[in-house]
Amino acid sequence: MNKIFNLFLLLVLITSCHSKIVSQNIIESYKPKRNDSIRTGTGEKDFLPLIQKGYTLILPKSNTIKGVLIFLEDSEYDKRNKSAKQMYNQASEKSFAVLSVSTEIPLDFYFSEASIHSTHRQIREAFAKHNLPNKNIFFLGASLVGHRAMKYIEFIKKGDFEFQLNLKGIVICNFTMDWTRKWYQHRRDIRIDRINLWEPKFINYMLETNLSGTPETASENYHNFSTYSYFDDKNENIEFYKDYSVRAYIEPAIKYRLKKYFRTLYENNATDIVGFLAELKLAGNENSELIVLQPQDNSIQNKSSQATWDKIDKDELMQWIQKITKK
Repeated sequence: MNKIFNLFLLLVLITSCHSKIVSQNIIESYKPKRNDSIRTGTGEKDFLPLIQKGYTLILPKSNTIKGVLIFLEDSEYDKRNKSAKQMYNQASEKSFAVLSVSTEIPLDFYFSEASIHSTHRQIREAFAKHNLPNKNIFFLGASLVGHRAMKYIEFIKKGDFEFQLNLKGIVICNFTMDWTRKWYQHRRDIRIDRINLWEPKFINYMLETNLSGTPETASENYHNFSTYSYFDDKNENIEFYKDYSVRAYIEPAIKYRLKKYFRTLYENNATDIVGFLAELKLAGNENSELIVLQPQDNSIQNKSSQATWDKIDKDELMQWIQKITKK
């Protein structure tokens, strides 16, 4: 009996020590919230308070860091590091660090250069302060997390910045790339009035306010803000991403969206991502691939960009990342 008890005690001690080691690898650096807000609509109560600006860094157990996975997540409204957390174990096992960065703007679309500058400073600080290797860098994300990654890449490649990430690949998951299409989708949502209209009204307000009009009055602004647009004959932004390995995940969920949102095939983020990959291939990219999640692959009832990310096989994704680092 004593032997069994001693063995149990030893296992508890080992587990406790292991937990402490893991917890010591979590580094958080956030600024206090500023007492301010942003307007999100025309109503008296259409404001969102600012959130915490900063980053969370997860270092692998090993002393050697082979690369860094970066998520540009909100620190509050998307629940801090919600997507990044799902890669902690896989990344650590393969000696990758995971960095999640947030600006102070809630649901930040990166309309402002100040937001992207803030993100860039925080990434640069994290790399310098914690001696992260500037190699095998991957951006990952769904919804606005993925959109922000694309805008960050575009902005940095346009500018003359001393610190530049040695980006290897991008993992994109079920997010809007064509903001012209998105605006028309939401205009239809508002017209037929069959769903909760907070998001359609919020996003179209933000687009119209920050892009100085609608796609009908400021089409170039919408083209420039979009990673890809079916309505843009030039699609010049494709050039910013053509040299990277790209893995794209989509979950069309056609029947689900038809029944719940009364939406058509056109009103689907999958349309954007497939179009983006087609343009990427036309630009000469031979290192892109598409993963389509079918209904039988995802039993989650409420389909969303985040739900698609949640269902992705993270072990297999990490294997892909490793394979890309060897090219």
